[in-house]
Formats: sequence, structure tokens, C-alpha cells
Amino acid sequence: MAHWYTADTHFGHENIITFCNRPFANTDDMDATMLKNLADRVGPDDDLWIIGDFAFGRKAKDVPFLNEVFNQLPGARKHLITGNHDFQPTLELGWDTVSPFIELRDGPQKQLNTLCHYPMITWNHARRGALQFFGHVHDNWKGSSNSINVGVDVWDFMPVRYDDIALRAASLPINAHWNEVEPS
Repeated sequence: MAHWYTADTHFGHENIITFCNRPFANTDDMDATMLKNLADRVGPDDDLWIIGDFAFGRKAKDVPFLNEVFNQLPGARKHLITGNHDFQPTLELGWDTVSPFIELRDGPQKQLNTLCHYPMITWNHARRGALQFFGHVHDNWKGSSNSINVGVDVWDFMPVRYDDIALRAASLPINAHWNEVEPS
């Protein structure tokens, strides 16, 4: 069993293709590619964590469309960390958990990482090596050495595991405000 993370899929959202310069001809192409990428990585016993903004645009309130996409999501358990574009129809899709924020043990030392749609400067256990996974900012910022964007726009439209995230975190700079909020 593995945990897989992604954010800002914006299924069905035509304008996100232009806003984020996504390399798709239309939403059918975008949605199919992301669903295939999920299916290629997330196993039948795995947990899938969508860290906000599952769908948006006109289709975000289209219950048959939302159900069709949701029913194609792989994994044994599907979790939603709510984002600013997750409306009531998305919240009612049958997720195993729905929360605006969660602390989850993952990684080699099973540290208590924080999942929130929005990037944070500090969080519980941040000084003990816990990472924070976020979305919301799309392709504007990959994050810092301990707060990492797991959104599709910076991960080639694929979900990622803790090891992928930790490897990227090691290549990112320390947040410019870290020493102000967490002085040594």
C-alpha cells in the first residue's frame, strides 16, 4: 500500500488549459491524460490524495460528469483535501475522507506530514522534518525545501509519492521567511 498525492486537476475546466499553459487541445484530452497517468501509477491497494480543486468550470456542478471522473479514479481509498474550487457536488462524490487539512504519516521515518490545499510557512512538526504538501498555486511556485507543490502543473500531470516529493524538496531553497517564523 502506498500513498499517492496530486492537486489542482481541475477536471472539466476548459480555461485552465490557457491559464496554466497546459499542453492539451481540450478538456477531454486533458482529463483522459490525467486519468491514464493516475491509473498507470496508483495501485488497487493504494491511497489517492487529491489536495484540492478536483474539478472546476461549468462541469464542476455537473453530477453525472463528476461521477464519471470519480468512478475512474484508481486506488482502494480516495481522499479529498478541499480547495477553493471544490463545491458541494464534488464533496458528495463518495470520498473516503473529506477535510480542509490533515496530518498524515508517510515517508521512511513515518513523520507526520501536513496536507493542505494552500501553501504554508510553518505547521505542526515542521522543525522535526515533517513536510507540507499543497496545490493552489499551479505552475507559479514549486515550493520550498519543506513545503512542496504536488499539483499536476509542476509534476507532468502525474501523481507523486513521498519519495518523489522528498527528492524535489531537497533541491528547493529554504523559504525566505523560515527563520522569521521558526527561529533556531
